[in-house]
Parts: sequence; structure tokens; C-alpha cells
Amino acid sequence: MNPSDFIHPEDAAALEALKAIPGLAKIVKSVMDIGVEQFQTGLNLATKIKLSPRQLPHLYNILPPICNQLGIMEPDFFLEMNPEPNAYAFGDTQTAITITSGLVELMTKEELRAVVAHECGHIACHHMLYHTIAAILANATGFVETLSSLAAPIKYALFYWERKSELSCDRAAAYVAGPQVAASMLARLAGGSKMVTAGLDLAEWAEQADQYDALCKRGFWNKTLQTYAVLNQNHPFTSVRIREMLLWIDSDDYKQLIASNKHTCPNCGNEVLDSWAFCQHCGHKL
Repeated sequence: MNPSDFIHPEDAAALEALKAIPGLAKIVKSVMDIGVEQFQTGLNLATKIKLSPRQLPHLYNILPPICNQLGIMEPDFFLEMNPEPNAYAFGDTQTAITITSGLVELMTKEELRAVVAHECGHIACHHMLYHTIAAILANATGFVETLSSLAAPIKYALFYWERKSELSCDRAAAYVAGPQVAASMLARLAGGSKMVTAGLDLAEWAEQADQYDALCKRGFWNKTLQTYAVLNQNHPFTSVRIREMLLWIDSDDYKQLIASNKHTCPNCGNEVLDSWAFCQHCGHKL
């Protein structure tokens, strides 16, 4: 799969604008020269469980097929003891994906697969250098915090691009795990367990993003407040994410992508993707 098949146009535009910022290359070099990748690699090995074919294979085995499908080298894969449901990719030359215990407990296996596909999407789209810099600046202390305060416009430009980059990776999740699974994954992150969010109306949820946009346009003060609300966020708000994903899966681009990888379920005869472990139409194991 070619990343150009699923990169969101706002991601591509924001990245081009980011690269055009004077002084960005110097900031990136200064931060990376500190050795943050080596530092984080050491912490990962010392404090987390590295997943492998022998170490919790029921979790590790999620990763290789996704990497194969997206055409990327396997990153290191870690499990972190943390009750907060979360997953993140870090590093440019020493890339690693971490999932938390809270995420594993919250998600079904297929939803967890969608999360890992999302993180692998960052690698496939070549997001990782700026993605890592943004993560460092977001959690900066000491010298890096001083550097971050001196380069506040660059920091906010990075965060703006990072929010757009997440839209591309939601598309990767929808392609790899199926739209229904990717949507339910976002529902878990927004509203809680399946017991709480079962029966969620995705279309009505997506409409909240339109209402949010209308609110932002309803006067200068509203726009200012909402700009402030999102300024330090590295992810878009979830209603925006679900709207953008639903728009994509209803697009000709998505339909053409599916058609080029078309197979049918032996149980119900509907179209399925090679990447699906279960038919998204009838639930049959493929």
C-alpha cells in the first residue's frame, strides 16, 4: 500500500507549510543532537515489556501483518503498565510503538489492531521525525523546555501539523482493520467500554464536528476560545476525527482503493480486505 493512497490533504498541506518555516531545521537538529532517541530507547528497555514472538505473542502477532501490508520495517513493540488507554510511536531512526495495559484491557483484539495500524501509519507516512520533535516539545523540561519557549511559533506549527497527521493515520486504521472497527476504536477512546458505547450512532456523532465548526465561525470570540482550546493539542477532537474518516470511506478514492484489493467473504459474499481477520459484514472468520 502506498502512503499517498491515504494521506489526508490537510496533512500534506500542513507538512509543506511546516517545512517552509525558517529556522525549523536548526531547531530539529538541536533537539535531536541531545540524544533523545537514545534516552527513550533506554527507558523503553528498562521500564516496559518488549513484545516478541516469545514474549506475549498474542499481542506481538498483531504487528507483523500490519507492517507487511503498509510496507514498513517492524518497529520495536512495547507494553507499558499504565491504566490510561493510550498508544504512541516515538523515534525517527530508532522507532518504537508503545501500547498501554489500559488500552489492551479496553479494546477488543480487532480494535487493538486498528490502534496499532494507526501508529504504523505514522511510520508509513514518514511522519516520525517531526512527530518525535513535537512529542519532545510537548513534554519538554530543562534545556529543551527553554528551547521550546524560545521557539513557540514553531512548536504551535508542529502541533497544528500533528493534528492533521492523525487524520491520515485514522485512514490507515480504517483500511487495515476495516471502517467499522476503526470507528469503534475511536468510540472506545471517546466514550469508554463497549458496554457504554454499544449502539453509538456514528453519523450523529460526526454531525457534532459540523456543529463545532459552526460554533467556531459564530463570532470572533468563539473562534478565539476554540483556537486556545486546541492550541496545545497534538490530536484533533474525536468528533472531527470520526467525521473525516467517514467522509473518506464514502469517497471515490477509498472505493477505488478497496476495488484494487477486492476479495469476497466465503460466508456472505460481500467484499473483504486481505487485512481483515473477520468479515466486517457478517463476522465470519477469514
